This record gives sequence, C-alpha cells and structure tokens, in this order.
Amino acid sequence: MSCPRCGTELPEAGHFCHACGHDLSAGDGARRSFAAKPDEPVRSFRLVSSIMPKGAAERPRTYQIAFGVSFVVAVVAALLGALPVAILVAALAIPLIYIVYLYDVNLWEDEPLPVTGLAFGLTFALAALFTVGWTTLRGPLVSARAFDAAATPTMAGVLITALLVPVVGELIRQVGPVVLAARPEFDDLMDGLTFGVISGVAFATADTLVKHWDLLGQGFHAPGQSAATWVALLVLEGFIKPLVIGTASGIACAEFSGLGKGYDGFTVRYLLAVLEAVAWNALYFGGTYLLSFVSPVWLGLVLSVVLGGVLLGALLIRIRGVLQTGLVEAALEATARHGAGGVGVEGDLTHCASCEMPLLGGAAFCSNCGLAQKSTVKGRLHPQRAVLAGAGPAPTAPDDARNDDLEARS
Repeated sequence: MSCPRCGTELPEAGHFCHACGHDLSAGDGARRSFAAKPDEPVRSFRLVSSIMPKGAAERPRTYQIAFGVSFVVAVVAALLGALPVAILVAALAIPLIYIVYLYDVNLWEDEPLPVTGLAFGLTFALAALFTVGWTTLRGPLVSARAFDAAATPTMAGVLITALLVPVVGELIRQVGPVVLAARPEFDDLMDGLTFGVISGVAFATADTLVKHWDLLGQGFHAPGQSAATWVALLVLEGFIKPLVIGTASGIACAEFSGLGKGYDGFTVRYLLAVLEAVAWNALYFGGTYLLSFVSPVWLGLVLSVVLGGVLLGALLIRIRGVLQTGLVEAALEATARHGAGGVGVEGDLTHCASCEMPLLGGAAFCSNCGLAQKSTVKGRLHPQRAVLAGAGPAPTAPDDARNDDLEARS
C-alpha cells in the first residue's frame, strides 16, 4: 500500500502516512477488517478469532470444530442422564482446548511449565479454595438434586455474588498473568490478553467443579423432566461463564502489558481495566444469582443463559478492539525492525509519545495516530515509561529549544 499523497510505501497496519502525515482513513487505504482474520470485520461476534487470534486465519475450522464437538457431547450426556460425564466435559472442554491452542501456536516461547503453572494452575488452585469458601458462606443457589426447591434471595447472597466474588475473583485471576506479563519475553499486549483469558477460564473451571462436586460420584440417571434444565445449566456453567470471565480478565491483563517497549505495569489505565472486569463479573454473577430464584427453575436458567450471552457478545466486541490495537502494534514493530531503514532485532525502537506505537525509521509522523514527531518534547519519556524507568525530571523547554538549535547548526 502506498500513500496517495506522496507515494511512500506504507505498512498495511498504518492509519497515517509516516512521511507526510496523510490520513488514510479518508480513502480506500484504511483497514476496516480484523487484522487476525481479514475476512471478518473488527466489530463481530466471532468467538474463535476473538479469543484465539494466532493461527485463526490458517486453521479457521480446527477450534470451531473442537468447541462444537465438546458442546454436543456435554448436551447429549446431560440428555441421557450421564451427569458426571456432562459436568466434566462442560467444565474441562474449554480449558483443554485453550491449552492445546497455546501449544499449537507456541505462545509460551518453549516454556510450557511456567506459563501453564502461572496462567492456569495457580488460578485454578486459588479459585477452588475461594469457591469453597464463598459457596459455604452463601449457601447453595438451588438444590443440586431437586430443582423445584423453593428459595428466596438474601442481602448476604447479593453482596457475596455481586461484590465479593467479582472483586476477589478478579484479583485472583490477575496474579499469574501479571507475573508472566512482567517478563521481557511475554510483555506484548497480545500475550497479556491471552494469559488473562486462560486465567479466567481456569477460574471458571474450578468454580464449576466445586459447585457440582457432589454430582461427579453419581452414576447414570433416567433423563426425566429435568434433562432440559440440566442442559441449560451446563451451557451456562461450562461454556458461557468461562468465556465471560476469561474475556473480561483478558482485557484487564492487556492493559497491564500495554503498548510500546516493555510492559506498562500498574497504571491508572490498568486499574480502570480491572474495575471494568469486576463490573462485567458483577453483572454476570449478581444477575445469575437473582435469576436463579425465578420460577419455574428452567425459566430462570434460560434467562441466565440469555444474560450471559448478551454479556459475552458485548465482551467479544470489546476484546476484538483491544486485539486489533495489539496486532497493529506487532505489525508496526515488525516493519520498524525489519523494513527499509529498520533497526534490526537488537536495535532500540522509538515509540510515539501519544499512542505508544512503534515509529518507523525516519518517521516524521506516527503512522498510527498521525502525531507530528517535531511537536513532541525531545528526550522526554511517555509519563508511564518515565515512572517505570525511574527517569528523572524531563528537560525544560529552553533546553529542548537549545538542543534543536544546536542540531540545526550542525
């Protein structure tokens, strides 16, 4: 792609010409498709390309089939009365598929034990202990054996499910991914997002197994009139819940990784992203808690599935926007390193002071946000970078002007 104004060759990820600053969004050069799968728009409800972006274009059907098969197996097992099988498949299908995905795309940089242990194992163990505690404190939503048991919501139940579980749960889900994202080999935005997703999936798996542990020792039962109710419950617990929790945590972890060189760390943006994830989980856990008391029980579960589906749809749109930003960063970094005038693998990249995207060699304008680089204060780090690097106070304006003058004379 070339700039229609000056003819400079541009990367596909660029929104602005890095030579003349021309806004490409005004013409046909703007990229409106999803960078991970160009035949899909950015705003889409496509699940696999949203949570498994790497390799989505090369093997678009592989993980779709895996999700579909696991879903069918869980539903058929529930209809046949094989509740232990149905619960195990619903609880373990998505995490197993996701771990295979990590292995398939080698996202763990040949360090499978640290990645699996911190992103999945640690969260799973902490979530299991936490779920045992809060379910004991709150008491069961409905009887696991008698769906027609009468019950009413309590204030304690609302506070636990809509406040305690979202807040403490999100803190648990951030521990492992944050430790991983702070390592140089895992500090990209996409890495942080992926670790957050698998951490959320691990939390949901532990939550489901703990809640229905007493059913795993039971044998086969006749489907009976409650078979459809079990199907709705398993769809909610085994498929919608892990995706809602995972995408919300992924968005928060992505802000910890951030853009630019290294990771952004504990910034205001990361705090806001964690609060956003807490809000999504409060809507899910609090909403499903209240809907569990709707009579008949099957109606409450159907409404919970609808609520979860709406939240998941909104989160997919949100996470695709975050992913698009991360993919654009990766494309610009590759061009800045290996393109014409690139700095190479070991060279230090410069980043835009406004959007933190990598700048191409000799760029007068940022190819992502269009900021004129002459308008920035030389030698001054981005505020977040200055804090992380322990940099001293930025040079004053007179010093910058003096430097500009010396450069002009030389």
